[in-house]
Amino acid sequence: MNTLAEAYKSFGVLEAPNMTVFIQNEAGSFVKNFHDEKTLTFRGTARVSRAYPLPYGFILNTTGDDGLNVDCFVLTKTPLHTGQIVECDPVGLMEQIEDGKKDHNVLAVIRGEEERLDSKTKQELTEFVRHVFDHVAGKTVLVGNFRGRESAFDYIRQHKDGGRSIAGATA
Repeated sequence: MNTLAEAYKSFGVLEAPNMTVFIQNEAGSFVKNFHDEKTLTFRGTARVSRAYPLPYGFILNTTGDDGLNVDCFVLTKTPLHTGQIVECDPVGLMEQIEDGKKDHNVLAVIRGEEERLDSKTKQELTEFVRHVFDHVAGKTVLVGNFRGRESAFDYIRQHKDGGRSIAGATA
C-alpha cells in the first residue's frame, strides 16, 4: 500500500476522511499553550522541559479517554502556528499513558504532503514525550508502541464526537 488513497480504499473509505487539526504548540517552542479544546478559547501558557519537535495540537470534534480532544503531532517541515487549523491525514498512532490514563497521539501529515514516519522521527517523539514534563514533580508519562495508519483510523473513529466515523458517516 503506497498511497493514502489506496489505504482509504482498503478500509472501505471512498473519499479521504475529514480530519481537522487545531495547532496548539509550534515546533521548536518550549511554550505549551492551553485552550478550551471545545471552544478553542485561549486559556494561558506554561514552559515545558523540551521543545516540541513537531507541530502539536488536537483533532477537532473528538474526545479522548482523558476528556480532552485527541492529541495529534503533525509530521511536517511546513511552519505551523498556534491557532492555525489544518486538514490532515492520519499515518500512525503513538501509544502513550500519562498519569495512568491512556493519552495516545495520532501522527498525521498535512493533506497532500508525503508521509515521513521513520525511525528518527519515532525516536524524537519518544524522547520528547518522556521528558517534556520533567519539570512537573510526580508526573509519569510512558511511551508504548508505534502503530500504523489503520490503528490511527480506528482510534479516531472510536473517539469521534457524536458517534460519527472518521469518514463522516453516522455510526
